Amino acid sequence: MSGPQPGTGGKARFDDIYDQPDPRAYFRRLAPLEYEIPQQAQAAFRRAAAEREGGTVLDLCCSYGINAALLNHDVTLAELYARYTDPALSELTPAELAVRDKEFFAARRRPDAAPVIGLDVAAHALRYAREVGLLDDAFAENLEKGEGEDATPSPRLRAAMAGVGLITLTGGGSYLTRRTFAALLPWARRPLRISAFVLRTVPYRPIEECLAAHGLRTFSDPSRTYPQRLFTDAGEQRFAVEAVRALGADPEGRETEGRFHTVLYESVPERS
Repeated sequence: MSGPQPGTGGKARFDDIYDQPDPRAYFRRLAPLEYEIPQQAQAAFRRAAAEREGGTVLDLCCSYGINAALLNHDVTLAELYARYTDPALSELTPAELAVRDKEFFAARRRPDAAPVIGLDVAAHALRYAREVGLLDDAFAENLEKGEGEDATPSPRLRAAMAGVGLITLTGGGSYLTRRTFAALLPWARRPLRISAFVLRTVPYRPIEECLAAHGLRTFSDPSRTYPQRLFTDAGEQRFAVEAVRALGADPEGRETEGRFHTVLYESVPERS
């Protein structure tokens, strides 16, 4: 594939870059679109991790472990773009790059680093994130598939959920529904927080209702938005503007200016 593919309802898809042996193609493709939501989320995730009552962090749609990199290391998304688009690294094999990346991240590890596990359908991306030390564990599972009853996590993922104190999400709101949360939350055993950046083109209410059924109260400030990336073309922009309006929000000054925008939804136990 040479470019973004049309997605459901008009949002472009980038399926060919999500499951490579390393993240170079991912960063090369998204650099011109100024994809920035992981950087936008860095401060919020660090705050949420500090406020969690212990336990691991579960990053949904974790891809190559970018959120974990920004959470636990003294590095910015701009530095990662520069690294993975550097011609000097373009000739390395994935294995050679992984060796260098392991050293790169180890040298920048923060003293307050939290244990992070990841959930994604992209097995190659998960393997990279584990190999270079960004994820402590990873689960290549699809909890959205099938009809009728909610999917069931694997025994290993169910066991891991017992130790999760924070769930994070950026970007994956276009792919995940309440089904994933309904599958995961019954296995939580610790006080749980959720911090999710979700595109304004996507309704979050069904997920909020699912979280409420599990004792979590969700807060958001729709007046404050966080840019995700530039649109790929005019068609994608029309889709976004129409979708935002259909959900009762105003795209003026945001989507009308050429970028997807997200809202931060934070969920905490009702007793909080």
